[in-house]
Amino acid sequence: MDFKAISSNVADDFEAVNRFIQHHLDTDVPLIREVGEYIIQSGGKRLRPLVCLLCARAAGYSGDKHVNVASVIELLHTATLLHDDVVDESGLRRGRPTVNAVWGNAASVLVGDFLISRSFQLMVALEDQRLLEILSLSTNTISEGEVLQLINCRDPDTTEESYMRVIHHKTAKMFESAAETGAVLGATEGRDQAEAFATFGRHLGIAFQLVDDVLDYQGDVEELGKNVGDDLAEGKPTLPLIHTIRSGSPQQAKLIKDAIRTGGLDRLQDIIHIVRDSGGLSHTVAVAEEQTRLALAALETVPESRYKEALQTLALESLKRTH
Repeated sequence: MDFKAISSNVADDFEAVNRFIQHHLDTDVPLIREVGEYIIQSGGKRLRPLVCLLCARAAGYSGDKHVNVASVIELLHTATLLHDDVVDESGLRRGRPTVNAVWGNAASVLVGDFLISRSFQLMVALEDQRLLEILSLSTNTISEGEVLQLINCRDPDTTEESYMRVIHHKTAKMFESAAETGAVLGATEGRDQAEAFATFGRHLGIAFQLVDDVLDYQGDVEELGKNVGDDLAEGKPTLPLIHTIRSGSPQQAKLIKDAIRTGGLDRLQDIIHIVRDSGGLSHTVAVAEEQTRLALAALETVPESRYKEALQTLALESLKRTH
């Protein structure tokens, strides 16, 4: 994905987000500062704040409050990653050791809590009830998604419908809120397209997660920044596995079900071949493509601009990414 070309449309805003985050991670507590610097240096594409910035400009917003909103969204997202890595016992993210691998679980959870509380401080400072409602609902929905995923963990009987609900709550909701809050800033009495942008963000987020699911079985560790097969090792019944259990032979279904229950990677290569041959990956890609089509359709009523074009490109390029 040519991320630089897309983000160049809001380059100054994007740089302002980076400065805002760095400033608000500053604290008198040394451990929080140390972990905060580590997080910033770990990079990441910061897609969610980018979506917020682009949607605000595409909706006609000309102020600078979208920088604050985009920063809050990134802080909340980072907090969920810190907590995720503890729950999943992950040791690698973006090609670097996770915070919990370096400082331990307690530090990872507590710094995640700090980021959430700091985010709410910044939300209140926005003095906008509508934005506060969207962001607080998003935070709650994501927490529900984490619990839903925990319930499904190591359950090979998880249905596609149940898994798609997890995706919406855990991943897509933040994309949806990023797009919606950006559009709210640009809303006027005569034109409020927040719902259209929210729909775009929701479908974009679902497609993004589905591509992640595919990459877990055909990606490269150097590009992914995490180990191939991590989802299986964590007992997550993602869509490629769910489809393979449904469409494969009884023997293949049993192998995958057993692997989900135990998190066993001893037959990972066999499972990768089965998932590919049974259509698990192609089915997941097809669902991601349909979600991308729905995302693009949601933008049809949005006036033409380079920001709208950047959002369309982002949706299409997200399907092609390799990490």
